[in-house]
Amino acid sequence: MEWVLSFVAVVVAIILHEIAHGYAALALGDDTAKRMGRLSLNPLVHVDRVGTIIVPGLFLIAQALARTGGGVFFGWAKPVPIDIRRLPNPRRSMALVALAGPLMNYALAFLALLLLHATPLLPWEPRLWAIGFLAFFLMANLALGTFNLLPIPPLDGGRIAVGVLPERLAIAWAGMERAGIAVVLLVVFLLPAALAEFGIGFDPLRWWLHGIADPIFRFLAALAGHPRDLVIVLRFLDGDGGG
Repeated sequence: MEWVLSFVAVVVAIILHEIAHGYAALALGDDTAKRMGRLSLNPLVHVDRVGTIIVPGLFLIAQALARTGGGVFFGWAKPVPIDIRRLPNPRRSMALVALAGPLMNYALAFLALLLLHATPLLPWEPRLWAIGFLAFFLMANLALGTFNLLPIPPLDGGRIAVGVLPERLAIAWAGMERAGIAVVLLVVFLLPAALAEFGIGFDPLRWWLHGIADPIFRFLAALAGHPRDLVIVLRFLDGDGGG
């Protein structure tokens, strides 16, 4: 049942991440996503069969079979349509639109931390399920938001980089967009797994997540009034399953 909670948490995090892009574009003057019905909370309009269902499902099933309490969450929804011609200062505006996705995930992580305060009001068994789901939801949003900040196009971090770099460098960086996902899959997922077979520790994603997600988690936990009692969740983020 835990992997079902994990799967639901990941899918919700992915879909709301994408909706945030659409609302950011709308605020900046592009109503394309709104006109095409992509600002809806109906998950069906955002689901990408591969990115939202199959890929996250495979990651979570693999973690369930390996009996790990935490791990990598990877997936995507159908990108919201954005007409860059409707945006003022397109390069800067696209950076803001890109930033909206990770910010949504961090806001959802903070919401999960706040809702943990309410779990003692529930009967014992529902309380356990609620805590479990909120922990998964917290981890999924921290991981998804931070992963997307990797400065590689077409990830959000790559588009933010394109928006803030000098124009010449930005054009060159944007040219990575077509190969970006292949680079991510190779360097972040496949290469570490291959090197691990030879006893070589190379895990740039874990280094990135710890460098960014850990301090954000500590800040949000303190802001939500959990300065000390969420060590177990932090250990899940560290990948040791809390054991």
